[in-house]
Amino acid sequence: MPAFSLMVQGTTSDAGKSTLVTALCRLLVRRNIKVAPFKPQNMALNSAVTDDGNEIGRAQAVQAQAAGLAPHVDMNPILLKPNTDTGAQVIIQGKAIGNMNAVGYHEYKSIAKDAALASYDRLATQYQAVLIEGAGSPAEINLRARDIANMGFAESVDCPVIIIADIDKGGVFAHLVGTFELLSQSEQDRVIGFVINRFRGDISLLQSGLDWLEERTGKPVLGVLPYLTGFHLESEDAVTKSPLKEGVSTKLNVVIPVMPRTSNHTDWDALRLHPDVQVTLVGANQPLPPADLVILPGSKSVQSDLAFLREQGWEEYLNKHLRYGGKVIGICGGFQMLGETLLDPLGLENKTANTNAKGFGFISMETELKEEKQLSQRQGTLNIIAQNCQVTGYEIHSGVSIFSAPHTPFSTLENGEQEGFLSNDNNIIGTYLHGVFDHPEALSALLNWAGVKQAEAFDYQQLRENEINRLADSVEQHMKIDELIEECKRFQL
Repeated sequence: MPAFSLMVQGTTSDAGKSTLVTALCRLLVRRNIKVAPFKPQNMALNSAVTDDGNEIGRAQAVQAQAAGLAPHVDMNPILLKPNTDTGAQVIIQGKAIGNMNAVGYHEYKSIAKDAALASYDRLATQYQAVLIEGAGSPAEINLRARDIANMGFAESVDCPVIIIADIDKGGVFAHLVGTFELLSQSEQDRVIGFVINRFRGDISLLQSGLDWLEERTGKPVLGVLPYLTGFHLESEDAVTKSPLKEGVSTKLNVVIPVMPRTSNHTDWDALRLHPDVQVTLVGANQPLPPADLVILPGSKSVQSDLAFLREQGWEEYLNKHLRYGGKVIGICGGFQMLGETLLDPLGLENKTANTNAKGFGFISMETELKEEKQLSQRQGTLNIIAQNCQVTGYEIHSGVSIFSAPHTPFSTLENGEQEGFLSNDNNIIGTYLHGVFDHPEALSALLNWAGVKQAEAFDYQQLRENEINRLADSVEQHMKIDELIEECKRFQL
């Protein structure tokens, strides 16, 4: 067993669980403690691919980076990827086992829990510390039975728990006290303290509330973490909006539709943060603004998201955009939509076999959904503008695309495989590579292709590392980390 484990649970989704675990991973590494992140169950459409071809939640890949590790499937053994309002694809130990509705998965939880415990046990034998992230809130009464995401898991492995709440949302004391009092006595006993996240202002004005909280619950406030202006950490499931860069003369206007099942939205983070680029996200029933570049992102339900885009007027918009020389990039599901036909002979998306859909028809290509998902890390060189320009990314898709006419590939991969599509007029790119903008060489080349001839140098990979360190520095300053470590060790004696 590790020297200690600690579980971070939140009063709500997006309370700060992922960010606190990320910070703690980096702080333990700084103390020469070999630490691994772990999340027993994750629900998100933004996933990552491990080096050995398994699929895990994006947050655990970021936490692995903070811990100085390569992402591994044991860090997130259960991943649920919603494909309807009541159902999801269930991924166990990195591989999809099928789709389940909420009731079916509730019955399956006992089997899923065995997989989660097996992964935790493997990590616990290899690392000195395991930092566990909960999911949602531990106080969801309707989800308490067979819980494997929060207190149910904490009790199974007998670890201490921190509860974090976001004061920026308002009602932080109600969130903390309400959550705590809805726990059973044994669950309350394993809570070692609270953390308040994203505080702005004078801490002295909060002190009376902190004193009241500690008296009411008998639990200490372990830290009040400040709001970090302009902070960036890859988001797990919430699509991050890009604010208007007022007072900045940007060189490229990028427009991206937000579909009901948009996946891997971190694909455009490097663009969103680039000083020369303005990214505009367009949701349902919003006007479609002019653009230099349109990106069709990935999708967990390609046919239904394609129908959504048609209903919203995107087909006419894209035709006009391309007619006037605009640029388009389709990534994964968005790439499939640019083709002529989408075939689903097994009913993987629609539950009805042989359900086909007409694509936008910009690429002479047919895509057929297959049962086996393709998962791999890739690297290679781009076939646009720059010679031998390096590109990195990852594939995560079920469709197999076949071209019906000769074409120029987007890239040449490490094994010599020709990947993706580049139109003869140089205005359309299609690719299965997620993260295609992340490498600085590829980002510069793609901005050049889109019309930005002298883009400012921007290293997104270095920015991510800098932001993890900034987060860790802030948590170090506002929490007593060494005392926390000792408390965790005492709890598990």
